[in-house]
Amino acid sequence: MNRQVPGLAETARDSQPQIPDGIFLVRVDGAQFRWHAQKPFYMIRFSILEPRELAGQSIVGRLYSTQKAMWKLGWFLRDFLYDPELFAHEQIDEKALLGLRGVVKISHTVINGISLVNFDGFAPASQWEELSAVPVSTASRPNPAEASR
Repeated sequence: MNRQVPGLAETARDSQPQIPDGIFLVRVDGAQFRWHAQKPFYMIRFSILEPRELAGQSIVGRLYSTQKAMWKLGWFLRDFLYDPELFAHEQIDEKALLGLRGVVKISHTVINGISLVNFDGFAPASQWEELSAVPVSTASRPNPAEASR
C-alpha cells in the first residue's frame, strides 16, 4: 500500500547549505554561553546585513572559549568593537554582544552528515566595502604566458 505524505520530497532536497561560504556583513542577534566539560563555547547567531540578496537570513555557529581557542574569541570581540572595559576585565556580557556589527568569513564542514558553520575570520564593519569588492575577472587580466613574450 502506498501512502501520500505531503512535504516528504522536500526532506530529500540537496544538502547544500542555504548560506554559501563567503564574506558577510553581519549583526549579532543572539549569544549564549554553553558549558561543556571539554569545550565550553558561545553559540552566536548573526543576522546578515550584506550582501542584500541574503539580508535577514541567519548564520549560527560556535565560538569556543577554551585556552586553545581563546585567540579566535578575542579576534571576534576586538573586530566587532566589543566594550573595551569589559574586554580589559576579561568579562563577556551576552547582552553587550547584541547589536554588534562586523564582517565574518564562513565556510561549511560536514561531520557525520551534519553541516556545521566555521567562522574562518573576522573584520571590523568599516572594512566591508574593501573586503566585499568584486575581484577583477580573469578575462581582463593579462595572460602570464603572453606577458612573458
